[in-house]
Amino acid sequence: MFLAIDVGNTQTTLGLFDEDGTFVRGWRMATDASDTSDALHARLFSYFAKDGLNLSAVGDAGVASVVPALERAWRRCLETHLGHDPLVVRPGHECGMEIAMPLPRQVGADRIANAVAARNTYGVPVIVVDFGTATNIDVVDADGAYRGGAISPGLMLSAGALFSRAAKLASVPIEAPEHALGSTTEEALQSGLVIGAAAQAEGLVARIRSELGAPEATVVATGGLARTVAQATDVFDAIDPDLTLRGIRDIRIWEQSR
Repeated sequence: MFLAIDVGNTQTTLGLFDEDGTFVRGWRMATDASDTSDALHARLFSYFAKDGLNLSAVGDAGVASVVPALERAWRRCLETHLGHDPLVVRPGHECGMEIAMPLPRQVGADRIANAVAARNTYGVPVIVVDFGTATNIDVVDADGAYRGGAISPGLMLSAGALFSRAAKLASVPIEAPEHALGSTTEEALQSGLVIGAAAQAEGLVARIRSELGAPEATVVATGGLARTVAQATDVFDAIDPDLTLRGIRDIRIWEQSR
């Protein structure tokens, strides 16, 4: 089995795949930059044991991390378990896709994984909107090349900043309201946050499609808040919460086929 690990700034997502690529089980945990390789291995063991799975069945693994300290800890953890080097997706990682940007090493590991999985799953051109700590938009053009995208503060980051700076505003459930015109403070906040995130995605996608000359480019949403934002817009052709994890596995398969 293959274990894919996507280490974000706020959450770490893990996905277990069987030999034919079927997604078997997934887990989420808070990202803690102080975690050691031993602590990560113990946590892995507990997740597998709780779900009646055997960690020894994992024969290969890959990690994409935006937290350097945890990239090192996960690599050591996986090396110890596997007895060989895991895949570590790094900025500018060679992945069978042209990175058509002046500075390809600036492209984050998670963005590379998203682009590879989106191309392999949905064809090209394709646009990925990833709702994480940051909202990342990644674009693959009609030739299958990664062209860049956009980065903005994520929905929860924006909400946290608002609630911490506005004394009279209290945190609210992050869910899509029925109307953009909020009739209460809670609804107004939900409109601004969730419908605002949806409207931002709609606007950026429209501009990117126009600049690509690809008005029918497929649009895929991923990330922890993808389903919530998708309730406020019809811009997405697919909601794919496992996209990044699948991209990590796809890159490993490409490496092994070279």
